[in-house]
This record gives sequence, structure tokens and C-alpha cells, in this order.
Amino acid sequence: MRAYLATVALCALAFSLASASDPSPLQDFCVALKDSSDSAVFVNGKVCKDPKLAKADDFYFGGLNIAGNTENLQGSNVTTVNVDQIPGLNTLGISLVRIDYAPYGQNPPHTHPRATEILVVLEGTLYVGFVTSNTENRLFTKVLNKGDVFVFPVGLIHFQFNVGKTNAIAIAGLSSQNAGVITIANAVFGSNPPINPDVLTKAFQLDKNVVQYLQQLF
Repeated sequence: MRAYLATVALCALAFSLASASDPSPLQDFCVALKDSSDSAVFVNGKVCKDPKLAKADDFYFGGLNIAGNTENLQGSNVTTVNVDQIPGLNTLGISLVRIDYAPYGQNPPHTHPRATEILVVLEGTLYVGFVTSNTENRLFTKVLNKGDVFVFPVGLIHFQFNVGKTNAIAIAGLSSQNAGVITIANAVFGSNPPINPDVLTKAFQLDKNVVQYLQQLF
């Protein structure tokens, strides 16, 4: 009986680890197709192009050298390179982004529900950090300069802020072909339909008028 329970526990652990990230490919590649067709096959439940019809452009993206437009309220721009831009990333469990920051611009607090992120600074100086889960809510921060690298664990709230007087650039790798992103302020105050202000008033211990004002902003 003990051996059986141990086996069940090990299987449950293995399943939880296996399902914690993108599925592993069962062949060399699985170029994603937007629409199924006679030339499509299924691999790991995904609609894929017949490997014989794959071409180099299925694994290519050009233009990451071009700076993103940072003329917005946050003073930043994220250029995403995931499975939507490179269909050959399908099932490979990886993607990346370029992040441009205006002086004192930021990539506001957000999470990636499906990926750990590793970020390297190419230009400028960034103040970065993440917060652990309840109940500690411990804050880890670091000031990064050119060539410095920092890791944001999967699912945790994190941010980057350009503390310099010049533009900053970073490249970040993500452990998912489609990491997803939830920007905290947008999700809480800009949901559609809006969250009942009474809920947010109690959660944030704010005046209801303040909550309604913030909801109008987002």
C-alpha cells in the first residue's frame, strides 16, 4: 500500500512539473498554422504545417534593431517576438521581447502567467524588481547597467524603471512560446466590464471616489 501511495505521489509530482511549462515537441519542429488545411498535421494537439512544406521564413523575424515608440503614458514600448511572429516557435517553449524605455519611462508592474523571464540590459540603467507571493510579499530589487542580467520568476509581479536621463534598451527571453502578460493596474482598474467599485474600495482601502476616478483613467 505504501509503495502504491509513493508511486501515485511521484506520478502526481511528475505531472505537475510536466504541465508547468509548454509541452515538449515530439519531432524536430511544428510550424504553427493559423488555419487548418489539407497540408496540416496535429502534433501535441497543435495544428502544424506539414514539415516538408516548412521554409526558413517560418523561423525568422526581422526588425528587432528598430526602436519602439515610447511616446506614451508609461514611456516604454515592448516589441514581442513569440509564436505569432515566428510560427516555428510553436511547441519550442521560448520567445523574447525588446523593451525600449524613454528617460524615466517604465514597464509597469505586470506578470507573465506562463513564463519565467530573463532580462539583459543593452543600453542605459534600469531599476528592476519582483515581489514574491503571499504572505511574505517580499520585494527583490536591483539597479542594472549595460550588460547586467536579472531573472523574474514565473507568475510573479515585476517591473522595470529607467532611472537614467537617456534612453534604455533591454532584451528579455521568456520560457514560453506565448508567455501572456497581465498589467496589474490595467487588469484591476480597466477590466471589461469594470469591477464593482465597492470591491476595490475595500481591497485597496481607498475612498470610493478615488477608485471610480482610477477606473475612468484605465
